[in-house]
Amino acid sequence: MPVIECDEAVAREQLADAGVTIEEGNTGHERWRAEYGGATAVAYEGKVVVQGDDTAKLEALLRGEDGGRVHAYFDGACRGNPGPASVGYVLVDDSGIVAEGGETIGRATNNQAEYAALIKVLEVAADYGFDEIHVRGDSELIVKQVRGEWNTNDPDLREKRVRVRELLTQFDQWDIEHVPREINDRADQLANDALDD
Repeated sequence: MPVIECDEAVAREQLADAGVTIEEGNTGHERWRAEYGGATAVAYEGKVVVQGDDTAKLEALLRGEDGGRVHAYFDGACRGNPGPASVGYVLVDDSGIVAEGGETIGRATNNQAEYAALIKVLEVAADYGFDEIHVRGDSELIVKQVRGEWNTNDPDLREKRVRVRELLTQFDQWDIEHVPREINDRADQLANDALDD
């Protein structure tokens, strides 16, 4: 549950300017509430708390982020192949971690989970409004397929690769790189934590 330290009156104006409907708070401590993109923002004195399953769009509006460069890390995990699967992702900019998360995705193969993780991190980065993205993952197969160096014979993976390429067109500049697992350890941990939970 992200907590954004800010002037709640300024935050209210930012959301109103973006066309978000603002309502009065439910208690004496709540200054106001707003719902947007599946998340809810609740303002208190000096801060706004964002709750919900997909908080990225609302956070981006509140933080006033527009453009910039981000490093995106992704990892998929599954127990069995196929088996219960999950994704983990981390977005990092010059100020530190912007967003991170992990969630289960049902039953999938390891490669399907890796693609699902890549799709998730690209969607979150796009929601934040970044215009340059440097993607890092420890799946050489996925990275080389997305770059067009290796073919994709599996029809499901082909569809996922097409989706990834569509998402990448939302950025002015992008690259994708294979990195060792130890560099991708936070995304890996988030994916495994999601399965453990």
